[in-house]
Amino acid sequence: MLNNGWNEILADYLKSANYLKLIKEVDKLYGSNICYPKHEEIYAALNMLKYEDVKVVIIGQDPYHGEGEAHGLAFSVRQGVKIPPSLRNIFKELYSDLGITRLSTDLSDWEEQGILLLNSCLTVTKDIPGSHKDIGWQEFTDYIIKKINEKNEPVVFLLWGNYAIGKEKLITNPIHHVIKSAHPSPLSASRGFFGSKPFSKINEYLEKDYKKTIHWG
Repeated sequence: MLNNGWNEILADYLKSANYLKLIKEVDKLYGSNICYPKHEEIYAALNMLKYEDVKVVIIGQDPYHGEGEAHGLAFSVRQGVKIPPSLRNIFKELYSDLGITRLSTDLSDWEEQGILLLNSCLTVTKDIPGSHKDIGWQEFTDYIIKKINEKNEPVVFLLWGNYAIGKEKLITNPIHHVIKSAHPSPLSASRGFFGSKPFSKINEYLEKDYKKTIHWG
């Protein structure tokens, strides 16, 4: 199900026993439970964006667990789906930071501009957050982060919340940029997410690196 060149980039891991075990477990869970996102959308974030085109990485934890919400991109829901609280807060900060009122809840256009919206766990059982965190996804997505860390041109990593900040240890290449703050969840947004201005910071880094800035609206 992987394409866009990721098969080659991740080839060593895709041949590993751990990955084969993970896929068997995913198939088993999807066969016996309602799981999200749809099976064909599990790798949507990767399949929408080539490795060489990644210039920003936003790391999420696991997919939304409500019906019709997750579609393979971290923090994103398709247009017409009720906006989740974290995404609502992201849009509040976008307006505060840049004065932009975001109309679409589908963040596919961010992917198209070079932002990898990567959840650490790529699947979840309906209504049970974190239910697939121990089946092997984190090892797989950590490997993806390590491969992006190997890029010889700067990438901006946006880490929201302690979980994502824990991935900073994987970003060892000094050419990359790391932006950290509290998570946009209602439980923590007022403790350092609001006012963090991540969107203008990302564009400042991209401009500094002579890359096209992101149109966030």
